Amino acid sequence: MSAFEFRTTPAIYVESGAAARLGQILRKRYSQERVCLVTDRFLHESGLLDPALADLKANGWTVQVIDDVIADPPEHIVLQATERARQAKTEIVVGLGGGSSMDVAKLLAVLLASDQPLQEMYGIDNVRGSRLPLVQIPTTAGTGSEVTPISIVTTGETTKSGVVAPELYADLAILDSQLTLGLPPRITAATGIDAMVHAIEAYTSRILKNPLSDNLAKQALRLIGSKLVHVCRNGQDAEARQDILLGATLAGQAFANAPVGAVHALAYPIGGIFHVPHGLSNSLVLPHVLRFNAPAAAPLYAELAEVLIPGIQGDEASKTEAFINFMEQIAIDTGIERQLREVGIKESDLRRMAQEAMKQTRLLGNNPRDVTEDDAFAIYSAAF
Repeated sequence: MSAFEFRTTPAIYVESGAAARLGQILRKRYSQERVCLVTDRFLHESGLLDPALADLKANGWTVQVIDDVIADPPEHIVLQATERARQAKTEIVVGLGGGSSMDVAKLLAVLLASDQPLQEMYGIDNVRGSRLPLVQIPTTAGTGSEVTPISIVTTGETTKSGVVAPELYADLAILDSQLTLGLPPRITAATGIDAMVHAIEAYTSRILKNPLSDNLAKQALRLIGSKLVHVCRNGQDAEARQDILLGATLAGQAFANAPVGAVHALAYPIGGIFHVPHGLSNSLVLPHVLRFNAPAAAPLYAELAEVLIPGIQGDEASKTEAFINFMEQIAIDTGIERQLREVGIKESDLRRMAQEAMKQTRLLGNNPRDVTEDDAFAIYSAAF
């Protein structure tokens, strides 16, 4: 066995309804008084946060809500939120929302405890100093951001930059399926496929594949793959929602230690240029990247087929094809878009997208098969 290091969030609390006891949960762990809750305006105005906010106040917390997070948060949103939280003398940061809210919460926690500018943090292991206590509560089952040391920020018109550092691991992740019951089927499907992509790419990661990530990835696929289509049709099934939420977190732990590859690299231009949600961007290219990778990754794909399709028989090639078809069928059964043209992309855009994808050198280096610009163009063409 090759040497490896595995890091993760030290505590995960899994309970349906836990968010309504947020004040109590925090009070058992912390003696501070001032909490900054980072979320988005839709969640704030929907009333979904009301039980958590009421319990925080009932347990003596002074709460500041920052709700101007948007999808793919631009740098200025992060900096404005940091200044507001600093003025409120924030002592604990809670991210409650999708991946974007949790990403902003991570950066707030380090920026509030440091004089280091955000621009110096981009890249890998560039965060200096400590951070404030950080708690993450996901409202979608997809990104795994609650247990990853990664925060993605939009830094240009079409470009994103990442901060990757162990300081971004939360102290506590709270998984409460009650927060996901209202998710529309399309968002449930896209975020669920996103989580499955995290598991698949962690399992096939070229550089840092390891036994702990492997087992987490397989369990994530088992939990999500068996329930995702059902939940898209039966959104109020809290138990199935809890399984998918846990699966997404396990996938997050897996890819935090065995990073993702070409699916994500090719998805980023779709989101960055055309503002397609991240999970859907992954789903659109997934089957085509899997087919491209199959010559190098078939043995691993066959193993994942055995996880998703219990009792499957056949040789490596037939299991690989069954695995790819299984992933394609989820998109068919849930009714989400399956072609790039369905999200407003033109055939004339594909070459530019391929050029942009080549800038994702860190992700492409993790892929089980080398990807050239022409390869990326061919994958986009197949997905068009």
